[in-house]
Amino acid sequence: MKQPIFIQLHRPNETGVRAELLRGLSRASAHTSPKYLYDALGSRLFEAITELPEYYPTRTEAAIFARHGDAMATHAPRHATLVDLGAGNCAKASRLFGHLAPSRYVAVDISVDFLRSALDNLQRHHPALDMVGVGADFSAGLVLPSEAGNPQTDARVLFYPGSSIGNFAPDEALVFLRSVRATCGLHPDSGLLIGVDLVKATVELEAAYDDALGVTAAFNRNLLLHINRLCGTNFALPDWRHVALFNVAESRIEMHLEATRAVTVRWADGTRRFAQGERIHTENSYKWTLESFSALLRQAGFQNSTHWTDPEQRFAVFWTGSHG
Repeated sequence: MKQPIFIQLHRPNETGVRAELLRGLSRASAHTSPKYLYDALGSRLFEAITELPEYYPTRTEAAIFARHGDAMATHAPRHATLVDLGAGNCAKASRLFGHLAPSRYVAVDISVDFLRSALDNLQRHHPALDMVGVGADFSAGLVLPSEAGNPQTDARVLFYPGSSIGNFAPDEALVFLRSVRATCGLHPDSGLLIGVDLVKATVELEAAYDDALGVTAAFNRNLLLHINRLCGTNFALPDWRHVALFNVAESRIEMHLEATRAVTVRWADGTRRFAQGERIHTENSYKWTLESFSALLRQAGFQNSTHWTDPEQRFAVFWTGSHG
């Protein structure tokens, strides 16, 4: 049986992380990057969110793959290198192995330590498949190591499920998709398979990000505990409540933490006072129409896109080639 290869490209810079977080918290409109929602507990809470009745994206996307996987395989190349962006537990990509029969599986996440058990388990079920775990923060650009194959000659299927593209503002999404297209390489069959959450009724969108059980609220508020550990701040959970709303003009769900009373947050060399009702903007999740996302793919240089949706058109999976 083959063994997975693990390569850590991203090296966390604790000083840089602290400076980034405190800079965002000190702004007139305080904000943080959504990647800081995903510490160990935050990642487990997000997995719980995907099981909630209100949170439709995960199960809707899974149903699309189950129903249309064979059709997707007529567009995406078989026996290609499958590059799984934000692989997590690798479950979504592994369900495509039967359809795509990849020659190599490259799982990309911010930490290879997070990937180890998933890839070790996956290798036991697919003993002949080459597997590579890459620890990389691709939010600022995507670069793969040589162990991920030859971009000059190998067909690549880049896989970005789960509507994670929604965490990018439209201009950022365009830059990111251009870097993805470059990573597809030169093979004429290469391309991108991507999940996209679609615009729908505000009440349905807001319920998905503010569930009755309060799991999403716990996920958002856990960010404060993570910041306390990273920055030495003194955030207290009772002082903050979770807020989720759909900004129609921007076509995005926004998550915020709102101060329930006037509070002063302190750290070693600074403070920030928050008035009652003042918010920290913690995440955006942009929602697209089929037409607007198709146009974005064309802007990024992709060709000949096609898509599949659920019957209610709540979610879409796009395949788009990186060449004409």
